[in-house]
Amino acid sequence: MTEQVVEITEDSTDKYTSTNRRIRQIASIIVLVVVTFFLGFGGGYLKWGQDETAELKQQKEMSDLYEQVNPADGYTLPVSYEDLGPQLMAAGVIDYDAFNSVMAASGDALSSRQIDILQKGSNEQIVITAENAHFLLNYFWAVGLANKNSILTDGPMVQNSEGQIDRFASTGGWMLATMPVTDLYASMDLIPLTPEQQARVEEVAAAVYRPCCNNHTLFPDCNHGMAMLGLLELMASQNASVDEMFEAAKYVNAYWFPQQSLETAMYLKANQNMDFTDANARLVTGAEISSGSGFAAIHQSLQTSGLLPQAPSQGGSCAN
Repeated sequence: MTEQVVEITEDSTDKYTSTNRRIRQIASIIVLVVVTFFLGFGGGYLKWGQDETAELKQQKEMSDLYEQVNPADGYTLPVSYEDLGPQLMAAGVIDYDAFNSVMAASGDALSSRQIDILQKGSNEQIVITAENAHFLLNYFWAVGLANKNSILTDGPMVQNSEGQIDRFASTGGWMLATMPVTDLYASMDLIPLTPEQQARVEEVAAAVYRPCCNNHTLFPDCNHGMAMLGLLELMASQNASVDEMFEAAKYVNAYWFPQQSLETAMYLKANQNMDFTDANARLVTGAEISSGSGFAAIHQSLQTSGLLPQAPSQGGSCAN
């Protein structure tokens, strides 16, 4: 058998070397692509994880703030209903069927306890919650509207009425009575006050604003203002202090305006490192924060900072 000899020439050696070089180059490119891919994917994965963690942290912070603004267990007011409901119904200020219909239509059908409050009265302390905030808004709207008080008979409502007291949202908007609003306006001695109690009401009412307008509670031209007036009058009659009345107004406003109040809590935390629960009630309810223009400035500040929360409930409509 003749042995075949393969001659390795310089040319064949160069071809072999060139082929190996190309293989190594291709392998290097593949490794680089793979490494780049996994580094990119890993970096993206880590970033995604970081983003998710940041989002979860933000959600928890927002949840904590909302619990401060609208505590799930409610806020207990140092005041009881007494027999205001039966008096309002007997006088025709509240038409039960109309009241019940409006509440049901909004998804807040009257509970058996609320029916008793209207029909029988109650000595239990009032606890405002997200669930009964609408009921209390309408309930105290009727109280403030019907109670005879110099704030209504001599104050900004009359001064700005141009002879038509029913021209305001808080008067012409009350459609749950059995009589014209002009007949029921400031018509009942529901909550008689001593001069000292009246002075407390006027002090607090002059300093408590609402974010739907620029008016304080001495000028209750919308439902929230009229309801707040009724609540403050009841609190003063049951000897609540000025500080207690301000604190109550802070939380009642928060339940009636949950979105605006959550943004206020966000603003206080971001700019003053202050929790809503610790914030001075006079500051929170004052014109700088709770008036329409004050809240607009807070909203703009949060918008500029990219920090706009969303409340899980509605509020702030000046209607039944």
